[in-house]
Amino acid sequence: MRSLRLPVMPVCVFLLLLTLVYRPAIAQNKSPDNTAAFQLKDGDRVVFLGNSIFENDFQYGYLELALTTRFADKGITFRNLGWTGDNVWGEARSTYTNPPTPYEHLMEDITKAAPTVVFLAYGGVEAQEGQAGVPHFKEGLNKLIDKIDALGARTVLLSTIPVVSADTAQHIASRNADLRLYSKAISEVAAQRSKRFVDIYQPIETLAKKENIVENTVHLNEAGYYHLAMALEHALGLIDSKVERNFDEQALSKSSGGSAILTFKTLPSFLPLPWPTDAAGSTAQLETVRIRGLKKGYYTLSAGHGQVVTGSAKDWEKGIDIVQGPAFEQSARVREMIIRKNELHFFQYRPLNQTYITGFRKYEQGRHVQGLEEQNILIKWLEGQIILHSTPKEVVYELRKLD
Repeated sequence: MRSLRLPVMPVCVFLLLLTLVYRPAIAQNKSPDNTAAFQLKDGDRVVFLGNSIFENDFQYGYLELALTTRFADKGITFRNLGWTGDNVWGEARSTYTNPPTPYEHLMEDITKAAPTVVFLAYGGVEAQEGQAGVPHFKEGLNKLIDKIDALGARTVLLSTIPVVSADTAQHIASRNADLRLYSKAISEVAAQRSKRFVDIYQPIETLAKKENIVENTVHLNEAGYYHLAMALEHALGLIDSKVERNFDEQALSKSSGGSAILTFKTLPSFLPLPWPTDAAGSTAQLETVRIRGLKKGYYTLSAGHGQVVTGSAKDWEKGIDIVQGPAFEQSARVREMIIRKNELHFFQYRPLNQTYITGFRKYEQGRHVQGLEEQNILIKWLEGQIILHSTPKEVVYELRKLD
């Protein structure tokens, strides 16, 4: 049999074409730039998908509030699909009907949410399988990313968080070793798939040593979600430099008595996160105000017909952090609307009698599906109000001397 011999020129052309085709594939495998500031586009739909780390934020709303206020002009909407005890195979969603299978149920939830950006937080449940379960976890995580890619959405992967307890009988060290192992697996998948990875394990571990932010060893409390939102902002490059306002004697009015001796206006670039009222610790301030040249005594800074902070002349000269006032009150109102909207959505996509309304016994109570769909009217109205009230407003401050 004669061997097939190719002319030299066609072989060269073939190798050139092969090189041109192969180079883009190499470029796609580059690790994502996690240092670049995260961006959302006009009209994005952000979906939180994972286990209890997302479901438990239903009652606090901090994660959604952080992104809402940072992109107040983009009309961003959100859907929280967190499910306590869930894993990458959707096995916690098997509680009401089959078919669909739990995994099919998970796929339906993702598709119906119509995401453009998905924050994925899995691994906490799967880590109980230890090293032996890592390959199966990675397989499921990749399949989820495949689904999200097919929907044309971006994926941001979050690490696991540590368990926190003083009870040595719970083998905390070994449990956290497994959680770190799965965090590493998530970061590896993120790098392989050119997806953004956010390490929330280390910030939560550090904060848990200083403040009470975890309950029942594995769940964040209200303060925990406040700090998680702040950690997410930092990791996504959304934290701006601290604003400092300085005033000297020339800025002070010569008026006395009940009149303001200093008046100034501010327009925050974004609304701050309101600090949980029943938690101890320091809050992130919107700005710091320093005033020099005040006579000995105490002075109150007011805004919106309410007192913001009172301090001595020495305190004002050193600088006082603004940790409450109109901007914080506005943010708190937005947070309340977010929580209410998420409650409506939760009972819409996970009704109490799901088996009877949308499951295999829907022939009995399926007529109530229409009622669930009608909740979209309230949900969309609240989304509009959230977007409308998330834009910062100008604040007028007045400084007066206490009698």
